[in-house]
Amino acid sequence: MTPSLPHQGGPPDEPRPVAEDPRHKARRRALTLLIIVLLIGVPAGYLVISANQSRDSGKDKEARYSATGLTPGWPSKVQRRLYQVTVPHPAEDIASYETNNWKTSRLYVQFRTNPAGLDSFLEAMGARREQLKKGEIAVGERDRKVSGWTFGGPGPWWGLTHAQKNPAPTQDVVVNLSDPEHPMVFVVSRTVP
Repeated sequence: MTPSLPHQGGPPDEPRPVAEDPRHKARRRALTLLIIVLLIGVPAGYLVISANQSRDSGKDKEARYSATGLTPGWPSKVQRRLYQVTVPHPAEDIASYETNNWKTSRLYVQFRTNPAGLDSFLEAMGARREQLKKGEIAVGERDRKVSGWTFGGPGPWWGLTHAQKNPAPTQDVVVNLSDPEHPMVFVVSRTVP
C-alpha cells in the first residue's frame, strides 16, 4: 500500500467565493433575458415587417402588370417621357394602359381637359389643333379592341396621326368635342424598341 499524500489547501491569501444574493441573481438573469430579446427579437421583428412590405409591393406590381385594359390613374413619368405623351393640367378621368412585345410597345392614355389643355397637349406633341381632321378616327381597330374604346357616342370626333421617325414614338389621337369646354382625348403612342 502506498502512503497517502497530505492534501494541500488553497493559497491562504485567496478569499473564498461568497454565495450570490438572490436579488442580484434575478437582476442578472433579467438583464441577460433583455439582451437576448433585443439581439434576436428586434431583427426578427424587422424581418417580418420588411417581408410584409415586400409582399404588399409585389401584389401591387402584379395587379398593375396583370391589368388587361385601361387602369384609372396617371401613367408614370417614365412612360410619359418614353412615349412623349404629356397629360396637361388640368386633366381628369385619366386612365392608361401599356403593352409591350418584341415588336412594338404601346401606351394608351385617355383624359378629359379644357380647350387650353387640349392646345397644350397637342403643342407638346408637336402638333396644332388645326391639324385635327373632323370625322377621322385615327386609332386603329386593333388598338380599339385592346383599349376597349368605342368611338360611337355623340361627337363630333376629330383625329390626327403624328408620325415620327423611329425610335421616336408615333401618336394616334382622337378627340371628342361633344362638350367643347371639356374635350375628351384618346391617345395611342407606339414605339419600336
